Amino acid sequence: MTSNSTACKILLLLVVVVITGEELGVLAKGSLTCKNRWSPCFRRQIVCPKQCPDVKPSDPNAKACFLDCYSPKCEATCRGRKPKCNGVGSGCYDPRFIGGDGVVFYFHGKKNEHFSLISDRNVQINARFIGLRPEGRTRDFTWIQALGIMHDSHALTVEATKTARWTDAVDHLRFTYDGKPLEIAQGHLSSWKSSEDKVVVERTGSRNSVTITVDAVAEVSLSVVPVTKEDDEIHKYQIPSDDCFAHLEVQFRFFGLSPEVEGVLGRTYRPDFKNTAKWGVAMPVVGGEDEYRTSSLVSPDCNRCLFSPEADN
Repeated sequence: MTSNSTACKILLLLVVVVITGEELGVLAKGSLTCKNRWSPCFRRQIVCPKQCPDVKPSDPNAKACFLDCYSPKCEATCRGRKPKCNGVGSGCYDPRFIGGDGVVFYFHGKKNEHFSLISDRNVQINARFIGLRPEGRTRDFTWIQALGIMHDSHALTVEATKTARWTDAVDHLRFTYDGKPLEIAQGHLSSWKSSEDKVVVERTGSRNSVTITVDAVAEVSLSVVPVTKEDDEIHKYQIPSDDCFAHLEVQFRFFGLSPEVEGVLGRTYRPDFKNTAKWGVAMPVVGGEDEYRTSSLVSPDCNRCLFSPEADN
């Protein structure tokens, strides 16, 4: 073998290694890239800010380096890994949502019923509501107790477990995947992946907080919280002594939703959506119970649901 041919083979090997690394997003510590060809940041090495050099910091309260592959800026920023109840795509409290259009609205639903938050051709996310109705009230106080995430032919559920008294020392999250119990070890950054690597669940705290990533479709950040005594007194919920109504605070990020997307929250991402929430009122409530009610946490059967994994394949 000549020295020239040996050098050519070595060069070819180096080229293959570099291309493979870029496709996988394997970059040096403190930098990110986007792996999808449609992104304006595709294969560009973006350096993280000095204030947040780590994508997954060891401190659960530290901000992480984040790159929005949809943004034309291709600029890494710092952000927390837990849900922001004042951020776009959030759903917290007695459910208060902030839509894709940035408008705040409330959707009360009904206790012990299920509603579709997002329904598109390739993903559906349902919510189970818990609640109570004190004597003399005309509607339920409600909170999001569980999510059912459907993608392809699979379904992941995550729920806040019922507890009488809240303690941070106990994990109040329970998971299933395709109907079977799913155990995710406690501990910050502990994670689980589906066999196809399309669904990833990662703890963003030792207990009670996770981020769920569904392929290149959706990211869900959530935490379990109780209804506090202060909230109970302010809003006059009349929370019983045997149930602190542990519930989920959530924040969603979506990638490539269709213009026809549906759902209590999903419709606010439509380019032609006109929000009916009244400006200037303390609690702008929107309806949709009949359109988005589903028969279970993992059923895509609401009147306006679009989820059709067969059509997406």
